[in-house]
Amino acid sequence: MLADLLSESLAVDYQECWERERTATPVRVFAVQLHATGCSLRETKEILRLLGVQRSHQAIWQWVHQIADSGHNPPEAQPKRVAVDETAVKINGEWSWLYAAIDIETKLILDVELFGRHGTDPAAAFLHRLTEKHDLSEAVFLVDGYGYQTALARLGLSGRLDYVKRNLIEKWFHTLKMRIDRFHNSWVGSHGCVREWLMQFAQYYNFQRPHQALDGRTPVEEVI
Repeated sequence: MLADLLSESLAVDYQECWERERTATPVRVFAVQLHATGCSLRETKEILRLLGVQRSHQAIWQWVHQIADSGHNPPEAQPKRVAVDETAVKINGEWSWLYAAIDIETKLILDVELFGRHGTDPAAAFLHRLTEKHDLSEAVFLVDGYGYQTALARLGLSGRLDYVKRNLIEKWFHTLKMRIDRFHNSWVGSHGCVREWLMQFAQYYNFQRPHQALDGRTPVEEVI
């Protein structure tokens, strides 16, 4: 049975948002995982077809949106060291900037957000978002530029320049861009759709991707 084959993909948290779907939940979760880890909608559809499941691109895209809307957010964390940085991404042929923050110890992606420009003001706005989601009272931010230090000072947060230990955020950006290049050289669509995909990938990274540095645990398992 396909449901038995894919049973390890079944997440109880997803059942409520899919209770009226005609496709078995493990199949839908498996399809969303394929998409989050780099398969295009067409490739995901073809893999399901090879497994005997015939579904449209629209159905698969709807599953992806339902997961995004289910509010599968990372747990509140109390990080000691946080790496924060931004990277350029092309959307509809124009550049935007993706900001992300990661807990150095647990590897948990604390937040991701898109901005139309980069600099001190977007950095301060992103850091403010972090303070609303996590306890940063004892956190030291590892950054690579003085613009971040100005943003940190505005919010009364502690930080220092670090070009070695903060490499974890660079590795995460590299992993992300490998997935993007797998089926997107430049995103075509709204910023909202791009944000949803980025949240999908962050959820996959936090909740499902085991880390060798964590003895095979996921970042969420490490936090909990």
